[in-house]
Amino acid sequence: MKTSSSRFEVPVLLGTQTLFNIGFYAVVPFLAIVLTNDFLLAGTAVGLILGIRTFAQQGLFLAGGILADRFGARSVILIGCAVRAAGFITLSASLWSGTPTLWMFILGTLLTGFGGALFSPGLNILVAAAQVARENNQHSQAKQSTLFAWLSITGEIGAVTGPLVGAALWGWGFATVAGFGSAFFVLIGLFLAIALRRPNPAESPTGQRTDASKQEVPPGGLRRCLTDRRFVAFCGLHASDLLAYNQLYLAIPLELERLGLPTQWVGLIFAWISILTLTLQLPLARLAGRIGAAATLRFGYLCSALGFGVLAFVPALVFGNETGPARILCAVTLLTLGHMSVHPTALSLVPKFAGRRPTGSYFGLLASCGGLAVLLGNLLIGWLLTQSGDGTVPGFLPWMVLIVPLLLASWLAAPLVRMPRTLTTQM
Repeated sequence: MKTSSSRFEVPVLLGTQTLFNIGFYAVVPFLAIVLTNDFLLAGTAVGLILGIRTFAQQGLFLAGGILADRFGARSVILIGCAVRAAGFITLSASLWSGTPTLWMFILGTLLTGFGGALFSPGLNILVAAAQVARENNQHSQAKQSTLFAWLSITGEIGAVTGPLVGAALWGWGFATVAGFGSAFFVLIGLFLAIALRRPNPAESPTGQRTDASKQEVPPGGLRRCLTDRRFVAFCGLHASDLLAYNQLYLAIPLELERLGLPTQWVGLIFAWISILTLTLQLPLARLAGRIGAAATLRFGYLCSALGFGVLAFVPALVFGNETGPARILCAVTLLTLGHMSVHPTALSLVPKFAGRRPTGSYFGLLASCGGLAVLLGNLLIGWLLTQSGDGTVPGFLPWMVLIVPLLLASWLAAPLVRMPRTLTTQM
């Protein structure tokens, strides 16, 4: 039966997210160190290469979703594991000779990004199908975000464990670290080839029974996704969340540096984010199930906007120390609570927007819009942060670039998710 199969696959899917993140975070956090120390690149070049890697993943999510719709989530996940394994072994091979090979290293970073663009939408599709099956079995919406909330938790476990694994292997050099990552993703692929059941031709991507003659993906799936004006609007609004959360890697470290705080505070902040995620993600998901998606999105976007508002308008002396970290910790806490609220909720809404259509293009468009927002938004925010440091522009202006989209999302996203179901399923 579909229900029993989905119940069996849920631990596999959630465990897979942990494994993906262990393999990813065992290698990727060390790329900047290798580019600086082994390839002797300047900070601007390092940022450009890492930015290309990020865009190769986030920007190509839409392509991964389309391929998952066309060839099936299971197949694309397995191909994604193979591509990421190839990327990691290419990173390792770039350091095998006496002289590091930069073009090979860049190729490896691109392959790692594209591998993620393949398997991440596929994993979301399978989790969404399991969630729909669970809701149909329960005849209740009370736990509509639970599986995606668990996906965040299991992913966070991997994000905490991965760097520890990479650091333990660092004594043998980055080539060994990257080689481990490659072997790890090969093993993940073999595990999933056995553990993930092959799709039943009589089931749709959302887990609903359908006529076997209608199993193929309808032509123009991407076009239909792009012409779903409500969903495209939702993607544009929700992109503010990924842009905001990405500031943990850009604006927050720069603010710590501006205050003269030691680099170790970056690690402490990420440790605090992990604690918040592991302890509060499920309670927030249960609260979201009770108050509904529209209210959860409004709360989450406002919470993130309030976090940046602290950085923009609240004097540091309010927290007792002008150069202390309390103000940043407060902002990061609010930002994390906002992201934990809206991210699982947005993912859980994708099958409802898609209706009976395949969900791969929908998941892909949601992620790609966020990736584009990060690519363009970070250029503007980085420039404004530099200008504000020189006193050329007011200090609150960079944060307003983040606050305004979040406020718009909190105002406009709720009507989109309150739409009648018939509107989401029509062509």
